[in-house]
Parts: sequence; C-alpha cells; structure tokens
Amino acid sequence: MITKFPPCSIQLLYSMVGNMTEPNLILIVDDNTTSARLLFDVLEKAGYQPSIAKNGEEALHQLETVSPDLILLDVIMPGIDGFEICDRIKSNPKTKDIPLIFMSALSNVDDKAKGLKLGAVDYITKPFQQEEVLARVQIHLKLRQQTRQLKELNEQLEQRVAERTAQLSRSLNELQAAQLQLIQQEKMSTLGQLVSGIGHEINNPLNSIAGNIAHAEQYVQDLISHLQLYQRYYPDPVSEIVQDAEEISLPFLTTDLAKLLNTMKVAADRITHISRSLRTFSRSDHENTIELQIQDGLDSTLLLLQHRLKANSHRPAIQIVRDYAELPSIACFPGQLNQVFMNLLANAIDAIEESNRDKTYAEILENPNQIYVETELKDNSIAIRIRDNGIGMTETVQQEIFKPSFTTKPVGKGTGLGLAIAHQIIVEKHGGSLICNSAPGKGTEFTIELPL
Repeated sequence: MITKFPPCSIQLLYSMVGNMTEPNLILIVDDNTTSARLLFDVLEKAGYQPSIAKNGEEALHQLETVSPDLILLDVIMPGIDGFEICDRIKSNPKTKDIPLIFMSALSNVDDKAKGLKLGAVDYITKPFQQEEVLARVQIHLKLRQQTRQLKELNEQLEQRVAERTAQLSRSLNELQAAQLQLIQQEKMSTLGQLVSGIGHEINNPLNSIAGNIAHAEQYVQDLISHLQLYQRYYPDPVSEIVQDAEEISLPFLTTDLAKLLNTMKVAADRITHISRSLRTFSRSDHENTIELQIQDGLDSTLLLLQHRLKANSHRPAIQIVRDYAELPSIACFPGQLNQVFMNLLANAIDAIEESNRDKTYAEILENPNQIYVETELKDNSIAIRIRDNGIGMTETVQQEIFKPSFTTKPVGKGTGLGLAIAHQIIVEKHGGSLICNSAPGKGTEFTIELPL
C-alpha cells in the first residue's frame, strides 16, 4: 500500500526527475497487484519507465533479456521469496551490480539486516509514502550512475594512461570520494532512523512495565500479608479451602511469586539497557563535534552484534574481552565513529567464522574464539584496539584493504567500501589514524588513534 499525498507535496520530486532524456528502467517485483500498480503509476508519473513482475520466477525470466537500472523487490511472495531472489540476482555476474531495494511489511532488525547483508542497497517498510519511494529511488539511481561513470573512467585510464594519467586520477579520486560520502550518509541515515525508531518504540511500553512492577510487588506483598493474618486468626479453615490450598501449592506460590516479579524486574532492566544502547548508537551527528565517552559507543555496537556472537550448532560463543582505560570524553562525530566500530567488529567476526571453517566444535573449544577491545590514554591522543584471533591477512592484502571496492569476501557478501569509509572517517573527519597489523593464521588488530 502506498500512502497518497496531495500533488503539491510531491511536485518538487517530480520536477527533479521530469527532465530525464532517457527514462530509467525500474523493475517492480510484487505479487500484490494493487500495490504494484500504484507503485507503477507513481514511478511512471515521475518520469521513470517501470515494469511489473508478479512473482520471483517471472522476475528472473525478465532479467534474462532486460537489464533494469533498479529493482524494487517485495519480500513475502508465493514460491520464491524476496531473499532467495536477491541471492540469485547477486550471484549472477550479469545482474549482480543492479541496485536492489527491498519492500516489506517486515520491520524487525533481523529481516532488514538480512536483506542488506544479501546485497540490497536499501529497505523500505510498508506501508510507504510516495515521497520516500521517489527520494530513495532517485539517490540509488544516482549512485548507480556514478558507479557506471567510475567504470567508464577506469576504461579510459587504461587506454590513455600515458597522456592523461594525472588528470584522470584526479577525476577518479574526486568521484570515489563523492561516492563514499553519498553511501556513508545514506546508509547511516537509514540505519540511524531505524535504530532510533526501535529504541523510541521500546521505551514507552517499557516505562509502563517498569513503573508497574514496583506497584505489583507491593500489592502482592499486601495480599500475602493479609492471607497470613487471616491464617493466624482462623487457623482451621473448612476442608474445601484446605483442599484448594493443596491443589495450588499455596506455600510455594506465595514464595515463588515474589521471585517471579523480581525476574520480571531484571528483564525490564535488561531491556532498558538495550534501549539506551540503541539510542547511543543512533546519535545524530551535527555540523560540530560533540563530547562522547568512547566506551559507550563500543558497548552499544557490541550489543547490536550480540546475535552474531552467541553460540550456535557450529561453534561456541565468541568471547569479548574488554580492557577499558579511564578516558576523558572526546570531541567527535559519534554516529560516524560507531559506524567504524561496527565495521571493524563485524569484520573480526567474519574472520573468526572463516578460521572456523575446517575446525570441529571440540577444536574451537580448545582455542576459543575471542575479540579483544582495548582502550588506552596517551599523551595527546587515545587509542582503541580491536583484535581477533581469526584467519589473519597477508602483507599484500593489508596494503589494499583501505582502497575503495577492494574485498576478499565472496560476490554479494561485501562491497569493499567498509574499510575505505572507516579510514576516511578516522583520518579526514577526525584527524586521527587507522592502522592494521595482521599475519595469516595469527589474527588481525586494528588500532585507531584519535587526538584529544
């Protein structure tokens, strides 16, 4: 379902795309005929050239002969679902570079993370608004166009390297910097809104639960006290009351009820901690830096990655070893720093998973998977070290990791932009340094230094 708006409220977006000489081809994959048709009309009116596939099989068939500029893909469909279709598209060399946006009523973090991990560039939650759809379509088409421009410039660089090396190198670097900035802003904006929204939605019912538990404890204690008072003055109740007390295990019930409420209170406190961490992670950056306790950003990021650290059928839990020094608050851009922490920690988990590939559960237990997170206060700076005991990297790979589009991950599993963006954030935005130290089979350590 698409939310309707008055024509004047979306006139600006229509005018921005109305002057295109060659309409962009957009493939809509949705089994809901009404939703697909409404989306078709919105895109056509905005100057695009949309087409519709009613299911996954039809979409894959169309992609054999047509190469759209963008794919809008529903998740829940009969037959092949959206995640499987995305995986097939990203595994095909002919279609892997086509930007894909998921559309679904599924709004939990795991579903969105799964979609982005499969290679989607964005995730729009239904019901959505015309303005949102057009804005996101436009920015990803721009990114698609810039990617093609980069490819063309690379081809020209190979043909005219002797006479135009310096000029083309400058143009290439400028385009790469612009692309990195656009990708960073869009992804962090999407992730920040998502996480902030979840934290806000949790907060209201959580406050209600936490506030009422204290009253519930008092009420229960009052009822138990009243029951005990009744038993003191009327110690010989009728047989029916005696029988009912035995059936409900009255002594156990009065003791366990207090324990049950305490367990609920502990759970509510845990959810409060999670909500606070979500808000910490999703802090919006401003034009000027703001003060931040570095360990708060590290802890909130680790909490968001907790689902990847837990034990599973293939390996025990990945141990997190924290060694935090007493640090002063530091002026920085918190959202961007959290993005760096997320990338480095996720890469550490990937490296550990890769090192576990040929090991048994017992072998991993003997040499546990570990990630060390350390902070240190120096004379004029602070250091953050993130170290894993994963597969490690060769010297050759280390020399390439901060270059845009370089990745050692399989096709569809990584863009090669994460470390490049992390390096840009630390070095250019914060005036610090990001250094990698690794060896095959010995793990990897990234050291971030930020000036005080």
